Amino acid sequence: MAVFNEKELEIIGEYNMPGIYGAPDAIVPKHNYPITPKENMLRMLRGEMPLWVPNQTLDNNAIQPDIMPDAHARNHGGKDWFGIEWEYEPLTKAAMVKPGTRALSDLTNWREELTFPDLSKIDWQKDYEENYKGRIAEDRFSYFVIVNGFFERLADLTSFEDAFCYLLEEPEELTAFYDKLAEWHIELIKIAKKYYNADMILFHDDMGTQISTFFSPNTFRELFLPQYQKVTKAAHDLGMYIAMHSCGCIKTLMPLIIEAGFDAWEGQDSANDKAAIMREYGKDLAQLALYIIPADMSTEDAIADIHKRVDELAMTGRFACRLRDEKTDREVNLADELYRYSRLKYLELAEKA
Repeated sequence: MAVFNEKELEIIGEYNMPGIYGAPDAIVPKHNYPITPKENMLRMLRGEMPLWVPNQTLDNNAIQPDIMPDAHARNHGGKDWFGIEWEYEPLTKAAMVKPGTRALSDLTNWREELTFPDLSKIDWQKDYEENYKGRIAEDRFSYFVIVNGFFERLADLTSFEDAFCYLLEEPEELTAFYDKLAEWHIELIKIAKKYYNADMILFHDDMGTQISTFFSPNTFRELFLPQYQKVTKAAHDLGMYIAMHSCGCIKTLMPLIIEAGFDAWEGQDSANDKAAIMREYGKDLAQLALYIIPADMSTEDAIADIHKRVDELAMTGRFACRLRDEKTDREVNLADELYRYSRLKYLELAEKA
């Protein structure tokens, strides 16, 4: 019978990392785990059994340099890489494109009206030295966040309405624009590796509503698949993994996301049957999740929810999450519960093997 060793949850140090998505810097505990958090996360991504469900809040170094205009604009408001103005909304703790803002009069004018940012003009080494040196723990897995992917960028530069029209009416011009955008993203990926030694890219591109995708799988195959294959190949050639963050109900795109070369998908819980997707595609595509426990959820219900999440999504070893308990004074440490329960379940699996 599997037995959990409580000594594994002894705190033996701490990690200090800059926040992402506008969150403040965080100090989190370092535990007496049997293997490093990095090795455990790598096992999950390689399709091997980890020893516990990776809690990325504790186990990963998350990197989103505020020196990137996209990061600053999305997290605080202001202008992004391409000059689009973003407005910060305190209630949602996020920013949206300022109404009426448009950087591109028409897609067909992108060569004349758009200036692609020169990434070499940014002092990445200085940013690393001042903000990250000594804070990217080598025993934790590191991922680098890139927001505003291919579809999102088109909508930001023009409008959602026009973006949908361009998908149908200007496929050749859109492909030319995306070819250039892919080259630019590949340069950014190289920077993530060279200066921050990232193990993975988390690439954002929301592609759906609450009930369906923005466009058909055929449109994805024609316009987005070739670009994403370039981007994922670039990451893999540098020895990195790459995950797609894409909100909305996008189950119909899963085979194409796999074909594009992504190693994992971070999606929206409330818009997808994550358990069904894991059963059908988990062998080829790991799942990541922002897992929020609301402040008004009772501790009993929160523990039960964690157990259910592990039982439904994690028993093949292809699941990791960013656990966030919004009740700061809860009497039980839910991160410890996630570790303890998943560790025990995996020990039981190992005994049966």
